Amino acid sequence: MYFLAIESSCDETAAAVFTDSREVLSNVVASQADLHARFGGVVPEIASRAHLRNLLPVLEEALAQARITLSDIGCVAVHHTPGLVGSLLIGVSAAKILAVALEVPLIAVNHVAAHIYACRLAAKREIFPCVGLVVSGGHTALFDCDSALNMRFLGGTRDDAAGEAFDKVAAILGLGFPGGPAVEREARHGNPYAYAFPRAFLDSERLEFSFSGLKTAVLYACHGQNLSRAQPVEPGPRRADLAASFQEAVVEVLVEKCRQALQQTGRGVLAVGGGVSANQRFREQLQQLCEEEGVELAIPPPTLCTDNAAMAALAVEKWYAKDFAPPDLDAEPNFL
Repeated sequence: MYFLAIESSCDETAAAVFTDSREVLSNVVASQADLHARFGGVVPEIASRAHLRNLLPVLEEALAQARITLSDIGCVAVHHTPGLVGSLLIGVSAAKILAVALEVPLIAVNHVAAHIYACRLAAKREIFPCVGLVVSGGHTALFDCDSALNMRFLGGTRDDAAGEAFDKVAAILGLGFPGGPAVEREARHGNPYAYAFPRAFLDSERLEFSFSGLKTAVLYACHGQNLSRAQPVEPGPRRADLAASFQEAVVEVLVEKCRQALQQTGRGVLAVGGGVSANQRFREQLQQLCEEEGVELAIPPPTLCTDNAAMAALAVEKWYAKDFAPPDLDAEPNFL
């Protein structure tokens, strides 16, 4: 059976087609990065309007790549939470219309849970139970996952998400948007130990994160205490060292909290998803952690780390569980 999935939770308009055996036949993403770059971050109203323009062409391309038509679709899935409410509404509205018009079931998918399920999709075999970490521009959260549909929240960020911190530090350093790839590129040329940036909760047993203090520390390291005279950081070794030291601080905290979560739960698999999980330094340290702890690392390729609709294949699990959405399904911007 063919599933058609829609993702519009933030600034990526995406559609995918997959089967009830989790075979992905197409995964189309229209990026809005260029639209938001001048603002240094995602502007919700601009994102919503771009979704309206992009959704139909993206749906058509997903069907074309899968070599099927709408009449072949047996179920429609959509990410309905969490995210920007205006963006979510575009996808949810389209999915409900399609489900009614095609007279097929509608399945609601949690975007955060889908990031963890992307690990299952990439592994092409069962990875549950596991510890799941979702680390992106909007979320940094740990879960104890008994199954794909049963996740217990262990802890998350108290302020900025890790990806949000990357974006803000990229703006401070004048590296542009999106910040994650920009900081990573700059960090390759720097010394990760040049600056002793803070690592919040590193030695605490609480499974919590905080990156606002780290962001502020980078700001002061760049410009000093008098921010009224702040000047752009010139390209060169100093900027590279700042980027590398910031990145190392984020990675160290994320990895250590994963270690603590594995030890507290006794799980044998660590599943990591979300845009920040595409960071190569992070992936290297995660692999080292799993080797030290004797557990398996489940992490998707970069194309399944950032927002996409293929990870909504979590809908297959819901299909077998007969967990269908009502026709009045609404967008839910808040996760917890």
